[in-house]
Amino acid sequence: MTPSAVPAPATIGQLRASGWKSRSVKAELRANLVGRLGEGGPIFPGVVGYDETVLPAVENAILAGQDLVFLGERGQAKTRMARLLIGLLDPWLPVVRGGDLNDDPYAPISPTARTLVEELGDDTPIDWLPRDRRYAEKLATPDITIADLIGEVDPVRVAEGRYLSDELTLHYGLIPRANRGIFAINELPDLAERIQVGLLNILEERDVQIRGFTVRLPLDLFVVASANPEDYTSRGRIITPLKDRLGSQIRTHYPRTLEHETEIVRQEKQRFEAGDTPPVVVPPFMEELVAELTHLARRSPEISQRSGVSVRVSVANTEVLEAAAIKRAVRLGEPLAAPRISDLGAVIASTVGKVELETMGDEAPEERVVERLITKALHATFGRRVDLDDLDEVVEAFEEGFIVETGDRIPSREYVRWAREVPGLEDAARRLGAFDATDGAEEPAVLASAVEFLLEGLHLARRLNKDRSPTGTVYRR
Repeated sequence: MTPSAVPAPATIGQLRASGWKSRSVKAELRANLVGRLGEGGPIFPGVVGYDETVLPAVENAILAGQDLVFLGERGQAKTRMARLLIGLLDPWLPVVRGGDLNDDPYAPISPTARTLVEELGDDTPIDWLPRDRRYAEKLATPDITIADLIGEVDPVRVAEGRYLSDELTLHYGLIPRANRGIFAINELPDLAERIQVGLLNILEERDVQIRGFTVRLPLDLFVVASANPEDYTSRGRIITPLKDRLGSQIRTHYPRTLEHETEIVRQEKQRFEAGDTPPVVVPPFMEELVAELTHLARRSPEISQRSGVSVRVSVANTEVLEAAAIKRAVRLGEPLAAPRISDLGAVIASTVGKVELETMGDEAPEERVVERLITKALHATFGRRVDLDDLDEVVEAFEEGFIVETGDRIPSREYVRWAREVPGLEDAARRLGAFDATDGAEEPAVLASAVEFLLEGLHLARRLNKDRSPTGTVYRR
């Protein structure tokens, strides 16, 4: 049976004859994880940098049959991992047709499904639920009610003459409707305490009180929660019994290497169909610079680390750098676009809205903080990528009076000319990857990016002077 093929049984009798056996969602996840581990396949495809840290703990929690909570700052793939757990569910799940709670054909729990099975027996029709409809997610906010998560008395059914104590008067909420599936709740500590108590009751005691009536809800759920570590560990933000109910507490983290950060950026950045604009090439040193900027922000005492600095900062910065490069290529009529150092001013707008400063008071302080971080990131990247001794000839050329003006109005062919005129500059650009690795041909836009990187690096190393001009930047000795 392929995941796309709906199974044949259409009634409970046919299902029984097929040999299908019921199992809990935790047993299902566990068995499918064992199969995935045996095949050597990825548990969370597309999640980078967690192979040795987070994933082993997730695997242990699933194999132990424990609900889990991901603790981490924003942008650490918590929600993505919860959603990817869908891949460990069976492709299809039989449910009683007409049931309210994805009822197990062998053990229905909703009054509607129980009545159908009692009346029709093995002739009760069933539907097959695809795995992607067995996942429910809710962002916790203070205004969430018990009715949203668990359920409420339906006034229409009461008006029809049903008693409040009749289960058929209930309109079920999000959690019961996720029965036999995965329920994820993001930012768990933001739930009001009384809602946390209701959530605990339905997860632990399998019942809930609605309008003074206790309703038994023996739900089959795998619960995944997420929270900011500071909120989760603060007294009063989450009730202790609910915290105790979640079996495994798994700490997530930001990418620990520049390579992982860059890999995530390549994976997550927006892509558009080719043809509308010139293609964009982001040189490796520019990718590294963007990643370094984010890593420096995560260590900066000027930026609040409690709220974190998401990988989305790197993604957004790469996107606006590419946009600036495309804009220049279109204006100059160039067939290829590549971000330059002169484009880095664009990342200020994409960074300031995603970080929070520790102190406020200066006029527009975010911009200055980001500018300082950009300079530090450029200096660090240059130091890793370039040996200053290899640029002695370049410095000598400037000592002899060579002057260049860079900027987004300067066409790439001018940089190509400079690289050929200045001894050592073309070779240094080649070492940075400004030439095609297969045939050695130059890419003018990439070469222009490499030249600006080298010149700005020499300025930061105090080998060249730099002056601002109305149209760009002038480098001289």
